[in-house]
Amino acid sequence: MHPCFVALGLSLFPELVRSMDMIGSAAIMWEGRVGLESEVAQLQRGDLDALSALLARYQNRLYRYLLRLVREPAEAEDLFQQTWVRVAEKIRQYDSKRNFEAWLFTVARNLAFDHLRRIRPESLDEPIAGMPGESAATRLASAERPVLDGIMERERTGRLAQALELLPVAHREVLTLRFEEEMKLEEIADVIDIPLSTVKTRLRRALDRLRKTLETNYPGEVWQ
Repeated sequence: MHPCFVALGLSLFPELVRSMDMIGSAAIMWEGRVGLESEVAQLQRGDLDALSALLARYQNRLYRYLLRLVREPAEAEDLFQQTWVRVAEKIRQYDSKRNFEAWLFTVARNLAFDHLRRIRPESLDEPIAGMPGESAATRLASAERPVLDGIMERERTGRLAQALELLPVAHREVLTLRFEEEMKLEEIADVIDIPLSTVKTRLRRALDRLRKTLETNYPGEVWQ
């Protein structure tokens, strides 16, 4: 083979590998969506095996979300089980045009907040003046760059988890959905049932509150 062709092949090989990786990732995502849609459709037809498949798919993520809200493992476990009972009861009412994941987390959220209203109503009573429905403290100067990414990159997960525990429930929730569950802002708005603009404001203030909490509890370290 002519050396030019060999050189050309070597130069194209990395691009070909990257292209194949992208195609493979896209195929996996597509298969995941198709599998999820199939499981939801089967459950709507009354197939309880599909419920087991969905539970396995969301087990860790949903429990983590509930734990962030209620902060008690036993309560989170109970709410996790209640969520799937409610899903089985309401699945026929689910509109397949809606994002299933957002619907699922909405079901869990409603149960968690009903639970908090009954058990610890004071945890929901931290309104911000001029922001009806917003739960949090002071209006802090906001930074455009999300601080959570930088914190996780520095592997301060233990301190981060402790700081999250000190935040109001509305701030814990929006940070969890955005950075742990990796939801889009539009999906968060769907789950919480608030305008997109409110999600952006709440997320920004949650990040500011988190940073201030970290700086207060761990002085001398840079949290940015």
